[in-house]
Amino acid sequence: MEDQEILSEIKRTLDIEADSIRKLEETVDEKSLLDVVKAFANCKGRIVFSGCGTSAMAAKKVVHSLCCIECPAIFLTPSDAVHGALGTLQKGDILVLISKGGNTAELCRMIPACKTKEVILICVSENSDSAIGSEADIMLRIKVDHEPCPFNMLATASTLAVIAVFDAICIALMGYTHYTREQFAVIHPGGAVGERLLSK
Repeated sequence: MEDQEILSEIKRTLDIEADSIRKLEETVDEKSLLDVVKAFANCKGRIVFSGCGTSAMAAKKVVHSLCCIECPAIFLTPSDAVHGALGTLQKGDILVLISKGGNTAELCRMIPACKTKEVILICVSENSDSAIGSEADIMLRIKVDHEPCPFNMLATASTLAVIAVFDAICIALMGYTHYTREQFAVIHPGGAVGERLLSK
């Protein structure tokens, strides 16, 4: 592969991913978005995220963003969850399961405990009719046309789409909950962001 071919492939990938994010405004159900924002804002407990593989990476990013805006969130490792860590789930919590296909076995095994503990279940998936989607209180369908990789398998555009939607949810939450710059300064005193927050 020549240099120009490498650059062309990079540009093609960036174009596909950018286009995937642009289309989300048209494809993600507005009621589901409102339901998620209001559920997060009214949560009296914690927001618990779980996922496997790249979905886990997306979940961990969302957890951090939510903590930054005073919505207490944690990531629950699926393998630990079914070996006792599901004890962290309590009534009043929200469990968000991220699964591209919606049938991830490790996540499906968490559903009975979720129901028994009366925890709100949110499914984030391409497949509304999946095992997780059919059990969810809120189904947030996030789907892209295709992944940039030649096999349409490597979760790249789809992972970015999940992160982008939750970025938008977090920003909407800031307005909905009247989150202030002063609140942000209390919990983010470190780094360049902390310096900017504390200098004004």
